[in-house]
Amino acid sequence: MSAILAAADKLCPSYPTKAPQASVLYPSTSAALAFLSSHLPPGLDSWSSVPLAQSSTDHQLSSKLSRKSRVTFTQAFSLVILAIAVLVQLLRPSTFLLQSTTPVSHRPTFSTCPNSNPLREALPICTRSKMGLIEDAKRVATEFEYPPDEVNRGVRAFIRQMDEGLQENGKSLHQIPTYVTAVPNGTEKGVYLAVDLGGTNFRVCSITLNGDTTFSLTQSKVAIPRELMLAKTSQELFSFLAKQIESFLKTHHNDHFEEHHERRKAGEAMTEAHFFQLGFTFSFPVHQIGLNRGHLIRWTKGFDIKDTIGKDVCALLQSEIDALHLPVKVAALVNDTVGTLMARSYTSPGKTGTLLGAIFGTGTNGAYVEKLEKVTKLKKEKESGDYDASTGNMIINSEWGSFDNELSVLPNTEYDKALDKESNNVGVHLFEKRVSGMFLGEVLRRVILGMVKDGKTQLFKDESSGTNDMHSTTTIADDSPLYKQWGVDTSFLSVAHEDQSAGFRITRQALSRELGIDAASAEDAEAVKILVEAIGKRSARLSAVAIGAVIISTGNLTLTAGDAVDDKDQQVLEEEVVDIGVDGSLVEYYPGFEDYIREALREIEGIGAKGEKRIRIGIAKDGSGVGAALIALVAARKEGL
Repeated sequence: MSAILAAADKLCPSYPTKAPQASVLYPSTSAALAFLSSHLPPGLDSWSSVPLAQSSTDHQLSSKLSRKSRVTFTQAFSLVILAIAVLVQLLRPSTFLLQSTTPVSHRPTFSTCPNSNPLREALPICTRSKMGLIEDAKRVATEFEYPPDEVNRGVRAFIRQMDEGLQENGKSLHQIPTYVTAVPNGTEKGVYLAVDLGGTNFRVCSITLNGDTTFSLTQSKVAIPRELMLAKTSQELFSFLAKQIESFLKTHHNDHFEEHHERRKAGEAMTEAHFFQLGFTFSFPVHQIGLNRGHLIRWTKGFDIKDTIGKDVCALLQSEIDALHLPVKVAALVNDTVGTLMARSYTSPGKTGTLLGAIFGTGTNGAYVEKLEKVTKLKKEKESGDYDASTGNMIINSEWGSFDNELSVLPNTEYDKALDKESNNVGVHLFEKRVSGMFLGEVLRRVILGMVKDGKTQLFKDESSGTNDMHSTTTIADDSPLYKQWGVDTSFLSVAHEDQSAGFRITRQALSRELGIDAASAEDAEAVKILVEAIGKRSARLSAVAIGAVIISTGNLTLTAGDAVDDKDQQVLEEEVVDIGVDGSLVEYYPGFEDYIREALREIEGIGAKGEKRIRIGIAKDGSGVGAALIALVAARKEGL
């Protein structure tokens, strides 16, 4: 045993030779020996005289000693194990022999042995924390803070740009008149059609409005052939669309279809009542000059039919419908955001009409009900269509993704600048590039990559496996999406933001699965979560700027200075509710997105805590289907149908 202790002294010469006070972490050598003595097998009072092994020449003497002390093999083996345990205690800090009662901050510091623990190899003895990484992440996260004073500054600028866009074209906020002058209230009835050309698919819907805020929907969907997306003439594409409408009518409304053709063969006079009213959701840039009139500005999303540019898309579709003698009239040209507003107004549980329809998803946009008298640019439009002025209102498609393209009030980090510079539409849609799901993943990618390339930060960097709780070193695959533009999807932010698992296990799995970053440490995952929360929160608070500006500008939430005080006992009357319909993956699935919006709304001057309580936000699904049908209904009413 003396030899064992001598060996320990050589291995760890800095270990104290005298025992500190009884309350310290390490036991003294004498205490260790006392512990060993108390655990010796019975009959071994003088354990230092018991030879554990002898040479063959002393075999007889060894046998006598063994018989005298009654040492069994098991007892000898136990002695070896106890000796090793004592040696282990001398080689590393532990409470194996003696627990400390002194607070950690007051314990004496001792040098520890650099050798590995032979009994617990999975846990590294010498570790070095990456706590500096967390501080670095928090420092970067502060760049995405959007404090209350900036929120209010943004609201004031948004209201100013709203007014400018209502007066003339060519402003940051386009403020496009839709010629829709009324919103539904949920009592409407009837059967209407809607078609949606929003990308590579074409959808045909039949919507039955039940008059009690509910509806029934039947639909079919077909892919657009690639050759038609690049057709030489408009007729090729729109003829295909009309044939899909014909097929849908034969399948789902065959009685009406056959009846119409019998009347036509008999030469009977046709009235508008014999036709289905159809809402046409056309998700491409158009210059709308009437409820069912709009000229295509340019194609996007892979379409390139030069013959269509500048033509009225509603007239093109109607021409092909008429060629097939279908009982359908294209009654309204629909923007999906306007459809979101209409769908929410029909299904809303309240008595008041919906003020705003907003999309926070891949993109972002808002349409709201404006006082007709404020839309002064209508009088300047040479091709302005007819509209029903009796309501005194008109729905405006704000196209707020382009808010503050001048960057007078929007936050503008180095990551925002780099993203815009490498985008395919530099200098435009700058609000959308800070808010929508299409861009949040790219912002995060650039932030993470910047920290990885920064030699001063420890993100995804380990000196050795001893500094990583995964007992390995973090590796980033050469083909990791981290190195590719648009390589990080916003769904990753949702996963990391919501992660409450021990050691951020879920985030680490996502890093490995989606980004090719293996063996990320708990500190790495925590740092990523800090960055994610900052980026997601900024998006929501910017969203509140747009919502708050519309509410204040329209005067739908008139408050005195004293009203903006939180009153927990105050009950909001149904007539005081400001209803907002929203759609999109961010607002529907991103953790805490609405909560962040509401937090910012409470900070806006003119809304406050009491005003925020009056704002009801509800999901409005299928604006391009149900909403389009409802706009067709409004158009039919305008015609007296």
